[in-house]
Amino acid sequence: MAYVDGFVAAVPKDKKADYLEHAEKSAEVFKEFGALKAVECWGDDVPDGELTSFPMAVKCEAGETVVFSWVVWPSKAARDEAWQKVMEDPRMQPDHNPMPFDGKRLIYGGFEMIMDL
Repeated sequence: MAYVDGFVAAVPKDKKADYLEHAEKSAEVFKEFGALKAVECWGDDVPDGELTSFPMAVKCEAGETVVFSWVVWPSKAARDEAWQKVMEDPRMQPDHNPMPFDGKRLIYGGFEMIMDL
C-alpha cells in the first residue's frame, strides 16, 4: 500500500501566494522523483484546543494560519529512495525555493497508509 509524508505548519496569512508558489515548486520535485500526489490545504476552520490542537502544535501566532499537507508515494521504499534526491535537488534549496514560514515549527512524519476508500 502507499506511503504518506505528512506536514503541518503555521504560515503567515499574508504569505499565502508565496506559500503556494513554494508548495508547487516542491510538488514538482516530489513528483519527478516518484510521488503520486502532493496535496496542500490552507487552514479555514482550525479551532484552538484546550489540551491539543493544530494551532497549538505549530505554535500558531496572530496573523498565521495552519497548513496541512501530504505527499503520497507508491511505497515506503520508493519514498526512501527518492527522499535523499529530493533534499539534494537544487530546486529545493532555500536560495531557489525559500520557505515562507518558520521551518522550526514544521511538524513532519511518515505514515504507512492503512485505509484508502
